[in-house]
Amino acid sequence: MSAADGNLEAQLRARLAALAPTQLELIDDSSRHAGHAGASQGAHYKLLIASPRFAGLSPLARHRLVIDTVGDLMHGPLHALSIKTVISDAV
Repeated sequence: MSAADGNLEAQLRARLAALAPTQLELIDDSSRHAGHAGASQGAHYKLLIASPRFAGLSPLARHRLVIDTVGDLMHGPLHALSIKTVISDAV
């Protein structure tokens, strides 16, 4: 992981903290995407996040909440984010 990747991960974690996660797993998956279109233009991450803020929201609404929280990074250092959201009670 480069210093820039570490900075991106720190930015993602800081922003996702606003969702009060009870579980947060963030995995840099960039190496698996080396060589495909867009791979050199940003990082690829997998996210598993559980939060009480997701209670009462549909899976799509939970996904949108995460994207609203980190979406501006998608236009810069983050190329792809695979998201799995879980309601805290279901963890």
